[in-house]
This record gives sequence, C-alpha cells and structure tokens, in this order.
Amino acid sequence: MQRGGELVIVITTPTGQIGRQVLDNVLAGGAPVRVLARDPSRLSPRVRERVEVVAGSLDDLGVLTEAFAGADSVFWLVPPTPTADSMRDRALEFTRPLCEAVRSQGVERLVYVSALRRDGDTGHGSTSLIMDEMIESTGVSCRALRMPGFMENVLQQLEPLRSQGVFFFPVSGDRRLPTCATRDIAATAARLLLDDSWSGQAGVPILGPEDLSYNEMAQIMSEVLERPIRYQRVPADAFKANLVRNGMSDGWAQGLVDLLAEVDQGVYNAEPRTPRSSSPTTFRQWCEDVLKPAVLG
Repeated sequence: MQRGGELVIVITTPTGQIGRQVLDNVLAGGAPVRVLARDPSRLSPRVRERVEVVAGSLDDLGVLTEAFAGADSVFWLVPPTPTADSMRDRALEFTRPLCEAVRSQGVERLVYVSALRRDGDTGHGSTSLIMDEMIESTGVSCRALRMPGFMENVLQQLEPLRSQGVFFFPVSGDRRLPTCATRDIAATAARLLLDDSWSGQAGVPILGPEDLSYNEMAQIMSEVLERPIRYQRVPADAFKANLVRNGMSDGWAQGLVDLLAEVDQGVYNAEPRTPRSSSPTTFRQWCEDVLKPAVLG
C-alpha cells in the first residue's frame, strides 16, 4: 500500500519525548506522514504544514482505524499515564485496540517501544511480554525496540540536582547498567520506518554505548556541570512516597518501584551487549547537549 509510489508512515505520540524526534527524522526522509495526536495544537506550525493530522486518543479503536487506513508503516508506543491505577492495565488498554486496527487496516510494518526483559520474567517485563505476544499474534511484520532506562530519566530530578547537587533512586550506586538516549531510539525507529525491505518479527535492543553505575554517572555530571554531583541510594518506600507526593498514583508509583527493584537485581544486564545493540550517544555527550542546558536554565 503506497501512495504515488511512496511509503505512507503513521507516527503516534508526535509531541512526546520520543515521538517528536521520530517525526523530525522521518520528515527529513521525505516520506508522506500522518500523525495521530491527542492535542494537535501542540504540533508546531512547521510540522502541521507537512503532515496529515488525525486527532484523538491511542486507546480509541475508531481513531486508530482512521489513522491506520492505507498505512504502510506505523510507529507506536504506550504513552505514560502516571495518574493511572496500574501500569500493566493501562498498557493493555492501549495494546488491544492497536492490534484490532493493525488487523483490520492491513498495516504491513509496526515499529514500537517495548522493554528489556529476561527469560521467566514475572514482574515489569511480563507486561512487555504480553504486549509483544498480542502484537505478534496479529501477524504484522514488527520490530520491538527494547530499551533499558533512558538518560532523560535524570531530567525528572532537576530540582534536587540544582538545589542539592544530588539525584537518587532505590538502586545500588555501584551496579553498572546500560542506558540510552531517546535521540538514538528515535533514529533507530525512523530508519526502520523509512525502510520497506524488512519483514518478520524481531526485537531490536538499544543499549547505549557503555554500562555505567549511578556513581560513575554522578562523576561525569560533576565534570560536565562543573559542580559536585553525587548519587544517593534511597529506600524504596521513601522513593515511592516522594512520587506520590508529586502527583503520581499509588499504583503507578508501585509499578515504578517494582521495576527499579528488578533493575537492581540485574534485569537490564540480561541482554548481551553487541556492536549492533550499542547505540552511539554517550552519557557524557548527552550531559553536554541536554542536561547542562536544562540545569543551567
């Protein structure tokens, strides 16, 4: 299904952290683009001039059906909803209509955000496993982008970084972990969306170029920001209480705490690092490009 010999690409969450960058990369590739946006007014005038817009929510089957009509390739992710009662239930609320629309509209290729997991997962990784199985059951050719934590997660702690020179999680400061920049996720997604030669179903790990501990990240942040930054491990219950105080639902906060417990036990270390799974942006470069302007701003 091509329009005028060109791919028709649908991008969901086009104003989100990852979707916005995917959209920019795909537009640079010159393909016709349709976006599905809950609030189209958040799209820049430059973007609105170049794309077809379908307004609505990703959990609305009618909206998805309209957005996917005639599409060759789709980029999809579950938008975070920190006020929802359950990470798992919310993910499935989005995945069910996705699968129905993919089937009914004959989407050829789907690129979507999943998660790193290990065999026998029963925690957070089991949600991504269920999502993957539901999507694969449609028969669509797909690439599941499998990531650890994002470098951008540090931006959620700008206030303590600025005022106290500290960031914190309920994870050992010495455990070395992969971490990736959202720019690299977006670049990988765009490359796959613009390529109509692939088929079948597979996972695509995106691990960043190196494993770093939070203590090592603090040292890099200190050097880039030219001020002392330290990492502090905090108890899980205190971390959760802080999330709830800042407006997160109890269920979502518990889901995040459970995920971080799995991270502390090595769930992100289960995927072997290879040249193919190593993405280019270093944490130091990300700090120079993103963190430093955010902290100084």
